[in-house]
Amino acid sequence: MKKINWMVVVAGVAVGIAALALSALGNPANMGFCIACFERDIAGGLGLHGAAKVQYIRPEIIGLVLGAMIMALAKGEFRAKGGSSPATRFLLGALVMIGALVFLGCPLRMVLRLGGGDLNALVALFGFTLGIFIGAQFVKRGFSLKRTYTMGTTEGVALPAFLIVVGVAFVAIPSLFKISTEGPGSMRAPFFAALIIAIVVGALAQRSRLCMVGGIRDAMLFKDFKLLYGFLAILIVTIVGKLALGGFGWGKLTAFKLGFENQPVAHSSHLWNFLGMVLAGWGSVLLGGCPLRQLILAGEGNGDSAITVFGMIAGAAISHNFGMAGNPDANGVVGGISMTGKVFVLCAFAVLLAISLVNLPKAAKKQA
Repeated sequence: MKKINWMVVVAGVAVGIAALALSALGNPANMGFCIACFERDIAGGLGLHGAAKVQYIRPEIIGLVLGAMIMALAKGEFRAKGGSSPATRFLLGALVMIGALVFLGCPLRMVLRLGGGDLNALVALFGFTLGIFIGAQFVKRGFSLKRTYTMGTTEGVALPAFLIVVGVAFVAIPSLFKISTEGPGSMRAPFFAALIIAIVVGALAQRSRLCMVGGIRDAMLFKDFKLLYGFLAILIVTIVGKLALGGFGWGKLTAFKLGFENQPVAHSSHLWNFLGMVLAGWGSVLLGGCPLRQLILAGEGNGDSAITVFGMIAGAAISHNFGMAGNPDANGVVGGISMTGKVFVLCAFAVLLAISLVNLPKAAKKQA
């Protein structure tokens, strides 16, 4: 148990340092790592949405999956499996992504934003925790997307192979892809530096089972707090790094700035920050892990997680094509989401409730 706890801490420290380094090298401030934002950028780079400011093939996503795959192969833990309600997982992945983009960040970026002093992330953390609590109540009553099955090797390597092909094509013929010239998509660390950093983080995340959802969920259900150590390690490293280094103007690494307004790539519309992360937390519990964990599981050969990742990429495209993503504060004006986004978030809660109820055991359905 002590070894597992320390591995989680080491992974959390590595994620915090990596996030600071990536921001210093050019990634947006408070966005050294953001699974939702980077999958959104990949969707844009592939031409799946037309938001010109968020289009780029992010090597961090490729590196996380490759790092997890390399470590899983080295430890004999790569297992091709799948078949657990793939269509439902695809839909849940899309809903989690849409909720995260309402907030403008995945659970990992939520911690990084909080570490940078962005109190909007504290509002989101309350919503995220509530979403996990709601999802955990269904898990306690037997919610299940059914068992997985051993699959062929093709199923296990589908997502890693797809990302490798995209990455190689991007390096060899970048003109095939859309690349932002302004906005968050134009702010990026050097491709190969980001790729190597992400491979290391992916390998450590695979060994530690690091998960932003798992720590809170396990504390609620089992009084098991060991995964929370990783969560806290990321937060502490980010705060210390911002206080120690942020004032020196290292690339896009800004100093620690406590407050709600005018935070980097963030909005201070509190209700929708809260509700967006309720949606992301609830959906992630039903999926069995946060967006980061889904990438790591996909690297281990889990086809169900690969389907979830493709669902998230589709969700990012839907979010921007239909104007549902959050808009940052600008020039003292509070951002937020459109009326379309607000209506969709409320509808998404109804869909999550239906999925949660339909996948309960018969006895639990009667009680519900």
